[in-house]
Parts: sequence; C-alpha cells; structure tokens
Amino acid sequence: MNIIITGSSGFIGFHLAKYLIKKNKVLGLDNHNSYYSKSIKQKRLSILKRKKNFFFKKINLIKKAKLEKIFKDFKPDIVFHIAGQPGVLYSLKNPKSYTINNVHVTKNICRVAKKFTIKKFIYASSSSVYGDQKKFPIKEKFKTNPKNPYAKTKLISEKIVTKSFTKHKTQFIIFRFFTVYGPYGRPDMFIHKLLNAIKQNRKIKLHNNGLNLRDFTYIDDVIKILNLTLNKNLNGNIYNICRSSPIITNELISLISKIYKKKIKVLQKTGFIKGEMYKTHGSNKEIKKYIGFKKFTNIKKGIQETIKIFKKINI
Repeated sequence: MNIIITGSSGFIGFHLAKYLIKKNKVLGLDNHNSYYSKSIKQKRLSILKRKKNFFFKKINLIKKAKLEKIFKDFKPDIVFHIAGQPGVLYSLKNPKSYTINNVHVTKNICRVAKKFTIKKFIYASSSSVYGDQKKFPIKEKFKTNPKNPYAKTKLISEKIVTKSFTKHKTQFIIFRFFTVYGPYGRPDMFIHKLLNAIKQNRKIKLHNNGLNLRDFTYIDDVIKILNLTLNKNLNGNIYNICRSSPIITNELISLISKIYKKKIKVLQKTGFIKGEMYKTHGSNKEIKKYIGFKKFTNIKKGIQETIKIFKKINI
C-alpha cells in the first residue's frame, strides 16, 4: 500500500511513518518550518530515512502544482493529513499563519486527493474544537466551541474535508486528538517543556496555577488506532482519540519529578490564559466500539518511556 503522510517530520507524523513503513511504502511530506527547532525535525527525519520503505519530499503544501506531481508519481492509496500549524498561544499572536497552514493547505491537499481519487483520506484534528464544555466526558456529538484561532482553523478544516469527500469515492475519517504526548515530543508542549527545564535547571511558567486538567494520550495508542483505520469502513465519521482520564497539572508535575528522580524548581505560577481551555476530558467509547482499540496506556508508564528516551537522546 502506498501512503502519504503530511507533517512526517513532526511529532505525530514521525511516529506514524515509523510504524507504517513496516508493511507499507510511505512518502513523507514536510516543509520543516521554524515554529520550533528544525534540528529536532531533522533528527526525526534521519531516523526515518534509514528505512528502505520511507521516501521524503520537502514541500510547502500550499504549492498545488508540486503537490499534484507528487501524487501523480507516487500514486498514493491513502493520505494521512497530519501537517498543520500547532500551538494555541502562538495562534493568538500570529493568526494569519493558521489560516494559511491549516485552512488553505487543507483545502489544497483535499483538492489534489480528490482529483487523483485516493481510497481514503484521514485528517488529524484537535480536541480544541470543543472549547470549554460543561458536561464531561466530551462526546463527538457535543456542540463545538473553538476559543482561539488554532481551534477555529482546525474546525474549518474539518468542514473542508467533509465537504470535499462527501458523495465522493474517497472515504474520509476525522480524528480529534486529545493532548498527545510521548518520546520525540514537541518542545513547545508542556511535558517536554518541563523536561527541558529540569535538565537546564530553570523555571517555566505554570498557567492557571497548575490547576488545568488535561486528557493526556500516549503516542503509541494514537498510532495503533490510526493503523487500525486502514482496513476499516468508517466513512464520514469523527472520532475522539483520548485516554478519557484527565490529570491535573500539579499532579503531573509530581509524577514527572518522581520518575525523573529530580526535584523540580518552584515554577512561576500565572493566572488563567485567554484562549486556553481549563479542562479537556474526552469520551473514547466510539473508538472502542467501532475501531476496536480497548486498552490505553497508563499515564505513569507513558511518562516513564518518555523520560527514558529524553534522557537518552535529549528529545
């Protein structure tokens, strides 16, 4: 099977490519932008390039003609559209980047995928589209309430995917990820930001005085679920990918400190940040029922593996 993964040098795209190349030919697409360290993306890419089933093209996905040539030459069966501009807080400072890299790029790749009539298109969305909710756990049918440009552009992109492939031969699935973490993680996300702070013996800002609740979901679980969708007929559906067991930030810090075996310096606590959600807690009943993935990784085990790899290769 020929599979294209956009954002293949990013955190989730890298893990997905590493898993799928065991049995498939995978073409990774990435522009290696400077939102965070390019060297981290390059390290991930160098690992993938060691495998004979992996191929790579550096491309800005807004370039439609180049994208069409790639599709024509590679002849993909399936596209995982993982690429996008991440970061809630950064979206408040630079919303234009999100319109281009999330909305316009999604529109572009959907047009090309539709033109070449691929078998399946799988889109990586975000739990942020739900915004703040009053009832938990959050189910897929709940009304969306995006609070920031990142979330708004992810929701617009979902609608683009749905409109593009409804009544078309190409099947499509949309996944809403809940705070994915694990080895080789993004340095701008809380867990790796904290690990880097511990290593460098410095403080980091702790929003909402450490009282936020996040439904942390281990990367291996995410990848196994995505892999299971390859041979499932789930056309047109939206699914949460979450452990469905949120943890308060202060408790997470204590757990990391215990596993890392190093006392964490007093963090600079701040008030609530505009645009952030206080709590994420998704329901994973639909994933369990229709995709058949039952057992999610315990947070302690996931943090242990994350810290082990971080200490070993500093990512």
